[in-house]
Amino acid sequence: MSLTYADVLARYEPTFGLETHVELNTVSKMFCGCSAEFGGEPNTHTCPVCLGLPGALPVVNGTAVESTIKIGLALNCTIVPWCRFARKNYFYPDMPKNFQTSQYDEPLCVEGYLDVDVQGKTYRVGIERVHMEEDTGKNTHVGGATGRIHGADYSLVDYNRAGIPLIEIVTKPVPGADELAPEVARAYVGALRDILRTLGVSDVRMEQGSLRCDVNTSLAPRGSGELGTRTETKNVNSLRSVERAVRSEMIRQAELLDKGERIYQETRHFNETTGDTRPGRSKEEATDYRYFPEPDLVPVAASAEWVESIRQTLPELPAARRARVSEQFGVSAEDMQQMTNAGVVDVVIATVDAGAPIDEARNWWTGYLAQTANAKDMFAADLLITPAQVARVIALVAEGVLSAALARQAIDGVLATGDDVDAVVAAKGLQVVSDTGALEAAADEAIAANPDIAEKVRSGKVAAVGVLVGAVMKATRGQADAATVKDILLQRLS
Repeated sequence: MSLTYADVLARYEPTFGLETHVELNTVSKMFCGCSAEFGGEPNTHTCPVCLGLPGALPVVNGTAVESTIKIGLALNCTIVPWCRFARKNYFYPDMPKNFQTSQYDEPLCVEGYLDVDVQGKTYRVGIERVHMEEDTGKNTHVGGATGRIHGADYSLVDYNRAGIPLIEIVTKPVPGADELAPEVARAYVGALRDILRTLGVSDVRMEQGSLRCDVNTSLAPRGSGELGTRTETKNVNSLRSVERAVRSEMIRQAELLDKGERIYQETRHFNETTGDTRPGRSKEEATDYRYFPEPDLVPVAASAEWVESIRQTLPELPAARRARVSEQFGVSAEDMQQMTNAGVVDVVIATVDAGAPIDEARNWWTGYLAQTANAKDMFAADLLITPAQVARVIALVAEGVLSAALARQAIDGVLATGDDVDAVVAAKGLQVVSDTGALEAAADEAIAANPDIAEKVRSGKVAAVGVLVGAVMKATRGQADAATVKDILLQRLS
């Protein structure tokens, strides 16, 4: 029988760590001039440098270095005055050079931290390093049922992504979160994503792989003061999956330890459907990669003056912005957390700046607009509607021109056409029916068509009036005010 989560916590203490890979949104790749744009026909964004052809020499992308410094500063890191690249040697079909240009013992950013709040408590996640490297290509395994190489008929390789600037952010082990370890891991990745989006250095789309996490998890006997053997769950691609991966590994490892079995240091793959992990390969140590300094690249020396000039350009970071907004608009901690989770703090404030009340702006962006975005697998802030347009819809509802239902139709119209709100309202005839005579006539028709329901209302079963309200709303194509319709019906039936 599988252990419960409570069983695990009764006997073991969890520790987790995260290695987060971020594809930067530079125009060109890390060491060549090829396009870094997502997509494109396979193997069209390639050149002798990113294909590792003999005689081709790399050149460091200066914008990528600047973006990495921004990330390091935002994570309270020390920016070292001198760093260099190394060759990380291992063979994969999607590594055309048979090595990855990365940073090993001399990264650009070190010794930082990020504070995250979970259930009213602040947890400090230490940042060990932020270093620069290049992404690999993409394998597509054709045939078979799993999409993995096992059971596939053949594999295809696309090198368009090979050489994209990739930043790896490595945390220190995070002990002490105990039963909240999965939630703290998720909160850290969410907070990191918000920072990266605010900095504008990446589109942080986990579904496209521009932000992905390797989740390290270990257990130790409670009170031992030791660290257990860790496993590394690779390429977890959503916040929810980060939480599930930590929880799943805690339970799996506890079951093995209870049996007296050994935890092997290995990589594992997370199954989105089942929520558990499967073994990958034994985890190499640094010596297995045979690191040595990259002979074709000069070291990077970021002067103190340059770093300070970059610091001065940093935008207001999410934690500071949340504190300011909470104080300025009186937003509760719970509402602010909801806005943060939905990634809509900026657009809510922009909607307020366009004239909407804070509560209405928050409700639209965290409610209907967030639901619409989720259905499209995108962020609400990326929807094709502006804060000013949302503010206009809110104003029309306040003026009585639109009901809540009609407002949603107006939003849908803007999203579909890109037109102004007023143009959509006019084109679709969405204004609320305010003609009392027309509403009374529709109410009489609904009563006549539903005598049994009308009799229930007359006999005191007031809740049954909802059926009649629905009939009137249908007859007026949803353009009547439901509260007004209800009042008219109850007056007719009293």
